[in-house]
Amino acid sequence: MSSWFERQLSSHQVQLAATALVSGITVAGLIYGGQTIRRKVATDQLKASIPPLDEEHQAQRLTDFGAALPVPSAAKEDERVAALAGRAQQGDYDDALIDEQLTRTASFLTKPGFQILRSSFVIVVGLGGVGSHCTSALARSGVSHIRLIDFDQVTLSSLNRHAVATLADVGTPKVQCVRKRLEAVVPWVHWQCLNEVWREDKGQRLLGAWGSGNGRGPDYVVDAIDNIDSKVELLKYCHKNGIKVVSSMGAGCKSDPTSIFVADISASIEDPLSRTTRRKLKLAGVSEGIPVVYSTEKPGPGKAQLLPLPEEEILKGKVDELSVLPDFRARILPVLGTMPAIFGYIVANFVILEITGYPHEFGSGKGREKLYDSILSSLQGLEERLARDAGQDPLGLKIPVTKEDIAYLIEETFRGKSVVSGLPTRLALTRWRKAKDGYKVDQRWDGQKFSRVQLQDLVCMTKEESATHEKEVLKGELPPEVLYDVDVVQMVDRRQREEQQYRRYR
Repeated sequence: MSSWFERQLSSHQVQLAATALVSGITVAGLIYGGQTIRRKVATDQLKASIPPLDEEHQAQRLTDFGAALPVPSAAKEDERVAALAGRAQQGDYDDALIDEQLTRTASFLTKPGFQILRSSFVIVVGLGGVGSHCTSALARSGVSHIRLIDFDQVTLSSLNRHAVATLADVGTPKVQCVRKRLEAVVPWVHWQCLNEVWREDKGQRLLGAWGSGNGRGPDYVVDAIDNIDSKVELLKYCHKNGIKVVSSMGAGCKSDPTSIFVADISASIEDPLSRTTRRKLKLAGVSEGIPVVYSTEKPGPGKAQLLPLPEEEILKGKVDELSVLPDFRARILPVLGTMPAIFGYIVANFVILEITGYPHEFGSGKGREKLYDSILSSLQGLEERLARDAGQDPLGLKIPVTKEDIAYLIEETFRGKSVVSGLPTRLALTRWRKAKDGYKVDQRWDGQKFSRVQLQDLVCMTKEESATHEKEVLKGELPPEVLYDVDVVQMVDRRQREEQQYRRYR
């Protein structure tokens, strides 16, 4: 048997057959391996050619039969609107239609003012409730170039206050949402959408001229940011570089539209966001020159407040990680959807009037700065008279009360009226009771003398009532309960209890 195998192996024909078989297997392996590599390369190239999912390329769920669902009509409408806007922004739009759509604004501002507005360039930073309503008003009124800056996306919870977002926009960038929706209303408006966070080191690019080169700079910047550090950075940058800016203060936890005013930031009172912003700006060397929209409505018992974090989140530690970005608020701020809209429209109204030069005034809230100065001076005089009457030297006497405190007491605590007569004119602040241990000047520190009067000691009266009160109560022996009716005493007691409650919110 072995000899047969030896004869076969030594056979030339068998050796040729074996060589052919091995060669065939090798060639087949090379061909198959090459085909496998080519298929992998082709597959990778095909995958790489598929665009990422975004606003332009969206994925659709297949039907039960493996076919694609029909494209929703809304998407076709968006495409039609985008195409129309593209043509309109290139000048392919009838000017007569624009004039007709904006005829009411044009007739209000007159032709010169309206032409200025039509050629203006406005930047809106922050596209939440305030910013979206402001942008909508600016675009609908005739502003032709608008740059939008916001890093955030539309969320389901933001639909209660957003001007134009729909359910279909949830999860999309706010800047793109606002542009897309408003293009259906004002297709001729030119947009620049920057989906990023405002940072001072990006200021030259974010707030720079429209277009490349030496284009036109912004006529106005709208600050609708709700993060204090970013807000302060933006306002400081604009003030330093001579860029006109208007800032919206906090609309959260507010409910009274009649308490919203426009004033220089130095005159804004009783608004926590405004107060914090003002303090940080002062540290940066900016104390005035920035108009703000703010509310004088004070927080208090029964009103909305910043919601606390759930206990389970606090126990986890690292609460700062819950915020969208570092240094951004992690807690929920309750918002009545109507208030951001009102703030936004007031901001837009201010910008339109400023750009067009339309006559308007803005100042110190209720325009009562002189009244507050007068009341503060009268209170200073009262404390000096009481010190002199107590046999103490009033020279150099200071009182621990500011003009902002005067405004707070007059407007917020006493509603701008005398507690005695209810009259709103010739107002003054006076101590309600005589000091228990007699009037004393605090001189614990060398070179400093000040009164110990506290805000809770003061009540609002007319100047005539205050003079009688000083004579009979503060310098005389009558207690207030004897001099005044029960209703007046009870009114003062209620107001002082309210002030004690509100004091912790200041």
